Amino acid sequence: MASITKRRECSIAYLYILPFFLLFFIFGVFPIFNSLGLSFTRQITIGTTKFVGLRNYARLFSDELFVKALTNTLIIWLTAHAVVIPGSFLLAFALHHMIEKGSGFYRTLFFTPVVTSSVAISLVFLTIFGKQFGILNQFLNSLGIPIIDWFGGRGQYIKPIIVTIFVWKWLGYDMVIFLAGMQGIDPTYYECARVEGAGVGTLLTKITIPLLKPIIVFILIMSFIGGLQIFDEPYILLSKTGEMGAGTNYAGLVLSRYLYYLAFSRWNFGYASSIAYFLVAFIVALSALSKRLMKEDKSA
Repeated sequence: MASITKRRECSIAYLYILPFFLLFFIFGVFPIFNSLGLSFTRQITIGTTKFVGLRNYARLFSDELFVKALTNTLIIWLTAHAVVIPGSFLLAFALHHMIEKGSGFYRTLFFTPVVTSSVAISLVFLTIFGKQFGILNQFLNSLGIPIIDWFGGRGQYIKPIIVTIFVWKWLGYDMVIFLAGMQGIDPTYYECARVEGAGVGTLLTKITIPLLKPIIVFILIMSFIGGLQIFDEPYILLSKTGEMGAGTNYAGLVLSRYLYYLAFSRWNFGYASSIAYFLVAFIVALSALSKRLMKEDKSA
């Protein structure tokens, strides 16, 4: 009798969570497998597709715009995270070990850009770097420096601007994660090291970094996911530079923007899906590689 009652209670519990699984299947699982299937097809007419096997994937590296978008994405991602990861780590270390009063204020100050809309941030920077009435050009003009077309010419300033926005937005996010990891380290390690005469550099290299390896792996994986899918900033900043930034030799074209253009401007969902799954495979491979390197370093 007790087993029947327990089984009935379990059935009722499963009934309550059934809506979640239905919604997850409809809006989560089904689109994933449907887009995977689309990556092996080519659009003939609206609603009509033709199976083409691996041709979409084989086409990727012969597509000049795809190669350009991939190159731009990697340059922006590597440049931004060369600043974000070391910078956020050093900021967290300074807050944890050197700044006792007002650390909460600084955490809030650095984390505020993370919760600010990417669209709003991009519009603000678009105003700052405006050609005729931009704040930066007005300041430079007051110093006798000619007006600079930040989003024109050969597009030589576009990547640095996108990198600047990315660093400004995500520096605080990584800092808070590093800081949380540092606060989880037993203070006894630092106290013993100080008794032995260890300086700040020794504390950093011999205690903090080795004990934060799981956090570093997490930060790297999140950077792969976020950095390689950057979309909002290039989309808004380059809205007036021609289709996908063609007016600047595609200097700010990134993979997500190219994917969006193929899917919703050219209606080429098959090829766009193949780019999406290439991006997924690339992120997974980089994440697996970073975890493996950290494990090998730990065992060594």
